[in-house]
Amino acid sequence: MSKAVIVGYSSSWASALARISPYTFSAIGIAVAIGVSVLGAAWGIYITGSSLIGAAIKAPRITSKNLISVIFCEAVAIYGVIVAIILQTKLESVPASKIYAPESLRAGYAIFASGLIVGFANLVCGLCVGIIGSSCALSDAQNSTLFVKILVIEIFGSALGLFGVIVGIIMSAQASWPAKSV
Repeated sequence: MSKAVIVGYSSSWASALARISPYTFSAIGIAVAIGVSVLGAAWGIYITGSSLIGAAIKAPRITSKNLISVIFCEAVAIYGVIVAIILQTKLESVPASKIYAPESLRAGYAIFASGLIVGFANLVCGLCVGIIGSSCALSDAQNSTLFVKILVIEIFGSALGLFGVIVGIIMSAQASWPAKSV
């Protein structure tokens, strides 16, 4: 069997990725930033909420006080929305002749990477805050003096999401599209 060789055709992954529009990468990055952040928030709320409802059977006084854990989880989704808005403002119109220019590819990859980092940082942050919020509700039901101590730990867990947002914003600063020809 003979193999035909096509000149100018490469079957490498790098070649395939270079043929995908930078706008596609940007859109996927923005979608991941908001979608995975909301997933992390929902997962954290699920973990915290189920423990909060269960612990409230023993000590009904904890329900209103421990809603702060649910609010911390919801903040994770808000982080994703904020970064998605920031990334959306980074998109610019580029002439068709410059769509695959190295500068366009770099901008698309920067927005994509920024969205990935923010999304997955907030996924982990949502899980972290949810687990800590769960233990906060359960321990507060047993001993009310532990609430503030565990709440401080929960604040540190919530800071993980902010770190992801900061890194995402720094990475999105690399997104500069080619200048338009006049």
